[in-house]
Amino acid sequence: MLILTRKQGESVAIGDDIQVTVVEIQGKQIKLGVQAPREVSVHRQEIYEKIQQENIRASQVDDFDLSDLKKAAGGQSEDEEKKRD
Repeated sequence: MLILTRKQGESVAIGDDIQVTVVEIQGKQIKLGVQAPREVSVHRQEIYEKIQQENIRASQVDDFDLSDLKKAAGGQSEDEEKKRD
């Protein structure tokens, strides 16, 4: 981890496209401004972690039987269609 000291109004450049500026200092709080291209996502760390957890949870949805879904929608399951044919 690179640790830098910056005063209010000073910035840090990350690559050619991202700039982080110390906007305001109030006691133990620091307000940062981030200039970045629109395609670069910028989140507070705790929000980023929640997004990652939700993405993992969503990708682990159990496989379900489409015939059950079809029945619930009022159609026939594949087994019932085969019996009919």
